[in-house]
Amino acid sequence: MSGRDLLGIFNLLLVAGVVAAVSYFALTLRPAEYDADTLCIAGIVPPHRVVIIDKTDLYSTQQAAAIERIILTQRDTLAVGERLSLFELDESGRLDDTNQFSLCNPGSGDQVNPLYRNPDRIQARYEALFDAPLQQALADLVIAKDAPQSPILEALAELTQQESMAQTVPGRRIVLVSDMLQNSDIFSVYGRSRGALPDRLPPVEETVQAIRDQYGFALGGVTMEIHLIERPGWETEQTGPLRAYWTNVFRQLDVNVSWQILPADSYS
Repeated sequence: MSGRDLLGIFNLLLVAGVVAAVSYFALTLRPAEYDADTLCIAGIVPPHRVVIIDKTDLYSTQQAAAIERIILTQRDTLAVGERLSLFELDESGRLDDTNQFSLCNPGSGDQVNPLYRNPDRIQARYEALFDAPLQQALADLVIAKDAPQSPILEALAELTQQESMAQTVPGRRIVLVSDMLQNSDIFSVYGRSRGALPDRLPPVEETVQAIRDQYGFALGGVTMEIHLIERPGWETEQTGPLRAYWTNVFRQLDVNVSWQILPADSYS
């Protein structure tokens, strides 16, 4: 075989290698297909982050602005493909999704591969299909309403009964904005005439069993971030015995919980 033949074979192999490499990268780096309704990657169960605003008590204008910032922070820290949903614990004491915001982050202009997608077009798509509906939902979500009941724990457990927050969903995260002043049949923080708060709360084990009897173990494995809204006159109990009680309840329910305190006097 002549040197020219060898060179020809080498060139053919080189071209074949380049074609194979281009085909491989085209298949592995091309944009994924998105569901038109949810913007989630088709065929994949995405991580799910849920923000719950407890609207069973009233908020000041400053508090509403702080709550809006919390939600926007969640938006800005979403991974591409991660789902964000907004709920409120409404004036009837029920978990409500009337704002109907539950979408996956399709990626903003600076989150996409410019080799395969136009960043400007992607940013425009992100703003129109993801951010604009979020802004519309925020308009009502931060308007608080007074409510006769505040079944916070039941609402959290009910959420995990939904398919999108079932135990098979990866990366389940709940961001709860609340004063944590539970008021339901399971337990109530109210009734100071009955004594100090620790004396009028049921045993932790009793509360945990009541939830498991009704909802099972679906809360287990959830990561929860609580933004505690302090209420005038309740601050000492909220950040002391009540926080300790909730922490013990969540620990026994296998919920990984962290706290941030929003002081009552920080909004003036």
